This record gives sequence, C-alpha cells and structure tokens, in this order.
Amino acid sequence: MTVSKKPVAIVTGSSRGVGAEVAKKLSSKEWNVTITCSSSIESANQVAKECEALGAEVLVVKSDVSKDSDCNNVVKETASKWGRIDSLINNAGTTKFNAHHELDGLSAEDFLNLYSVNTVGPYLMIKEAQSLLLKSPIASVVNVASIAGVTGIGSSVAYAASKGALITMTKSLARALGPIRINAICPGFIQGDWLRNGLGDDVYEMVKKATEDATPLSLCVTAEQVADSICYFAKDAVTTTGETLLLDGGAHLS
Repeated sequence: MTVSKKPVAIVTGSSRGVGAEVAKKLSSKEWNVTITCSSSIESANQVAKECEALGAEVLVVKSDVSKDSDCNNVVKETASKWGRIDSLINNAGTTKFNAHHELDGLSAEDFLNLYSVNTVGPYLMIKEAQSLLLKSPIASVVNVASIAGVTGIGSSVAYAASKGALITMTKSLARALGPIRINAICPGFIQGDWLRNGLGDDVYEMVKKATEDATPLSLCVTAEQVADSICYFAKDAVTTTGETLLLDGGAHLS
C-alpha cells in the first residue's frame, strides 16, 4: 500500500452545508478527503466532484456515525486508499425541532437518537481513527458542537444537551489522547438550508433578523465562515487542544 504524500481528512456529514465547505477548503489546501453521508449520496458525489476539481483525491462513503460498524468501515476504507489519517472532522449531526417548554414534544427515544449521532458518533469515530491519527505528526480532531451546548438554547432541549455533552467529551479526550489535538467549535445560527428547512421560511427569516439585531457583530455566521475556523483547528492550531471556540457574532454576550 502506497501512503499518500498529502495529508488526509475524514469529514463526516459532508454532503452539504458546513461539512461540504470544509471538504472543499481542505481540498484547496492540498489535502485528500473522505466525505461521508448517511443518505444524500448524490449530493456527496457532487461535493466530491468539486473537491476533485480543486486537486484532491476523494473517497465517498455512505455511513451512519451512530453505528460501530459504519464508523469502522469509514476508517478502514480511508486507510486502504491512502494509508494515513491526519484529521477527523466530526461534523455529522441531527436534531428534532421542539420548543423548550413543550416537554411532551420529546420522548426518551428522541434523546437517545440525538445523543447517538451528536455525541456517541464522534466518540466512535475517534475510537476507530485513534491508531492512525497517532501516526500523524499533525493529528487533530475537530468536533462540531453548537452554541446551544454552551447556553442551553437551540432547536430543542435534547439537541442542546447532546452538544453540551460533546463539548465535555472534547475536553476529556483532549486530556487523554494527546498528542492528538482535540477541539470543538460552537457555531450560533448558521445561515443555510438546514435551519431554513427545519424552521420554515417565515420563522427562519424572523430568527435570522432577531439574531443579527441582537449580536454585537450584527451577523449570523455562514457555513463558509464556520469551515474557516474548522480548517484552522485542523491544520494550524498546533499549540491548542481541549478548546471550545464560539462562533456566534457575540450573541452569547447578550
């Protein structure tokens, strides 16, 4: 097996949104990338074409990060293709939209489903990738959490709780798994189809404007801006581990 001369990243949940932007940015910086998705394989293949046009070699793997076997398969296929893993971007996530005061709107099953993807999934991916990451001189993991995990806001109580657990896990594993650098980023309201589809057009626009009006920087972040910070942690923040970076225009200060 020939080991890739270029660094290699796995980006989970990268068929669209933040994950797609990360894959493209890393491709433009001379990385090879594995793109994963749980269902939208056509979108993932389109992102792969864009990455290849930027000079990267790309692997697309359909994977549910809540399943041990799928996580193992992603790492196994990546290792088989390139012989190395230098960065793992745990971006795959899910939610259920439910008003925080509507306690009947969330079941135990809802909590377990969100935790299985948002918290357990990153753990499983780190576990599977650990041995190969330890062989890299630039090993990093970036967990995509949320401002919801810091302030308790967000699409539902279950979502906020799962992202809060991911932030805590980031600190625990950063302490335990050095020299692998493990950090988390916590975006606020991200402009794009994921929230628009979940909230509906009218509510989306209302929340977007309210967020822009309330933040010191008068903005809502874009997927591209979030991807910039992820790439910084993945490749440049060589002295930083166990950190949580808030990307919300200062909304948490309100």
